[in-house]
Amino acid sequence: MKLLGRVFACTAAALIVGCIPASAATAAIPYDKDNSGTLNVFDAALLKRDKLNDIALAGENYDTLAGYLLRRNDISADGTFVLEEKGTIHYGEGTYYGGGYEGGCCMLEPVPEDLFVCAMNITDYNNAMLAGAYIEVTGPEGTVQMYVTDLLPEGKPGDVDFNINAFPEVAPLWMGRVNISWKIIPFPTDEPVSYRYQEGSTKFWCGIQVRNHRYPIAKLEVLREDGTYQELPRKQYNYFDGTGIGAGPFTFRVTSIFGDVFIDEDIPLSPDADVVGAGQFPE
Repeated sequence: MKLLGRVFACTAAALIVGCIPASAATAAIPYDKDNSGTLNVFDAALLKRDKLNDIALAGENYDTLAGYLLRRNDISADGTFVLEEKGTIHYGEGTYYGGGYEGGCCMLEPVPEDLFVCAMNITDYNNAMLAGAYIEVTGPEGTVQMYVTDLLPEGKPGDVDFNINAFPEVAPLWMGRVNISWKIIPFPTDEPVSYRYQEGSTKFWCGIQVRNHRYPIAKLEVLREDGTYQELPRKQYNYFDGTGIGAGPFTFRVTSIFGDVFIDEDIPLSPDADVVGAGQFPE
């Protein structure tokens, strides 16, 4: 698929965001607490918080994704969650293509040219949750570390599309498609995260992207005037929707998929330049 096609596919495939088939997402889904059309970790967290797992998740309903997550104890009593444990191994197939450095669905330009890059299948990409992840991939003849900058809409769970320069690290190009395993590892940085605002952002609407994070981001929240945190909706193209949050400066609370949390204060609204924060996830 051409690189431009990948970008458009981010919107076209937005229905398949959770871990259930798209056909199921079109019907009414019990316990879809955030009205996203799919069952996901956020629904499971809300179910745990409301203790619905003790009174309503039984029989066929307990076989939903929310019930599955609750059975695995991924959701803590206070409603936070861990998407997976550090070091979790994923299995799939590796292929290659010519893109990932420009025009990728994660919108992470400029991508450092000294990094190998890849596109992640849509299930594991999980509505941009793995955008900017750093992964270690093992194939038949070696291991390589890659930066997730793009989306592989047609990929099955576990599949990774390598940039053509990275594929020879795990297998010769003539093989084309090989069995792989991979895990998420910390992005190699000693610097804090930074925040990029989408072009056209104002005090009435802004898109916010978190960059340079060691581990993938599960959610971004902003502190409200009443002292509570408001979770910002996530877009498939790796920005959070800050509609109505004001002109800043902002206090952001950032949570990784492994449950680590930090808070960044006094982050100005600056559409013209990236704003460097103070927080970072521990290794």
